[in-house]
Amino acid sequence: QVQLVESGGGLVQTGGSLRLSCAASGRTISEVAVGWFRQAPGKERKFVAAISWSNNIRYADPVMGRFTISRDNARNTVYLQMNSLKLEDTAVYYCSAGRIWGAASDEVASYDFWGRGTQVTVSS
Repeated sequence: QVQLVESGGGLVQTGGSLRLSCAASGRTISEVAVGWFRQAPGKERKFVAAISWSNNIRYADPVMGRFTISRDNARNTVYLQMNSLKLEDTAVYYCSAGRIWGAASDEVASYDFWGRGTQVTVSS
């Protein structure tokens, strides 16, 4: 089992920045792919970014150039740095862990473990 705990969400104005953290326990995070997804009210969960065990990285088009995913193996934590935030970035952000030696997938079904999410609200 892998336990994931997200933190760092909050309220920010458009153009601002936030850094989300995903702290993992139960498995060494360097061995798995970790993905960030988000879900706005009434909408399906959507891919944001992912990093594989070999540090291959993938981003969704809407966040390309604004968000950066990274991993600190010593802290067993994955981060999502979000810059130039827009109103449409408002959502609950979820961290997820995939299978050992897995790829940086953009599909929900590729991830077996999920955190409870952290709310990000961008206001004008």
